[in-house]
Amino acid sequence: MIQELVGALVGAGVAGLVGLASAARVVKQYERGVVFRFGRLLGAPRPPGFTLIVPMMDRLQKVNMQIVTLPIPGQEGITRDNVTVRVDAVVYFKVVDPANALIQVEDYRFAVSQMAQTSLRSIIGKSDLDDLLSNREKLNQGLELMIDSPAIGWGVQIDRVEIKDVSLPDTMKRSMARQAEADRERRARIINADAELQASKKLAEAAGVMSDQPAALQLRLLQTVVAVAAEKNSTLVLPFPVELLRFLERAAQQHEAQPAAYGARTPSPTATQAPPAVTAGQAAPDDSAATRTPQAEAAPPPTGEPAPDLPEEKTRGLPEVKTRDLPEETTRDLPEEATRTLSSENAVTPPF
Repeated sequence: MIQELVGALVGAGVAGLVGLASAARVVKQYERGVVFRFGRLLGAPRPPGFTLIVPMMDRLQKVNMQIVTLPIPGQEGITRDNVTVRVDAVVYFKVVDPANALIQVEDYRFAVSQMAQTSLRSIIGKSDLDDLLSNREKLNQGLELMIDSPAIGWGVQIDRVEIKDVSLPDTMKRSMARQAEADRERRARIINADAELQASKKLAEAAGVMSDQPAALQLRLLQTVVAVAAEKNSTLVLPFPVELLRFLERAAQQHEAQPAAYGARTPSPTATQAPPAVTAGQAAPDDSAATRTPQAEAAPPPTGEPAPDLPEEKTRGLPEVKTRDLPEETTRDLPEEATRTLSSENAVTPPF
């Protein structure tokens, strides 16, 4: 009798241990346990730790409460400015209501993934290429709102959405590279022009100072020579001031002009002689004949230049010269107007 009682107690203890083992559950810290009894939700989710369920009646499902990183496959689309792009993104979300995550949607991970893909394609179609490349923060916020709106009923909260990469066609990449190069070249030219403007102002000020002090140009020349000689060059390039060349050129022109002017203005010895005396019965000497001397014909004074001042004793007996007769063979074939012009141009008035 006692043996049967002991056997029954041992059997009951073993059955109890087996039942306890089948009813015992352990929920981890980052999980929540949702219990279904005969297919119905039983109470609130079980907290982390040790918990018991009724074997053969209850079923415990654990839901992960950690933040899930879900990559979105690359989506191809056409932007609002008709550019074909391929965009990759990533979604960070977590479950805030374990019961709804199991009841409202079959697989909340797959649902969030599909919703993220469709929302990403919608964002691509509504945005310009420049927004996709430079204004990603605004696009991320808009994409987060589009995914989070239906996910709230699923017990899922979208924590963050990030666009990872935007792939462009090769032709578009080359076009953008040329555009960027042209823009940088434009800015470089503007900077160079501004530098030239500032340098020109400073050079103008330096030129004004050097024009007031001519010795400054010589000092600047010596500084240039010192700078060139410091490089240990075998050839020394010495700049020559242009103003000095112009000064020498003007001096040479004046030197050439002075002998010609003095030679034309000096009267010949024969022109200063007194006229022959007129005796009774002889005709008066012709004034034009007196002026046809080799010296007068060879070097007439230039027209328009003032005659030099001669002493009174040298010009006292000099007759007035009216014109110069041209040889007959020279003026034979010329028209009347031409001979008249030549006569007027060759008219010489001696100084008195």
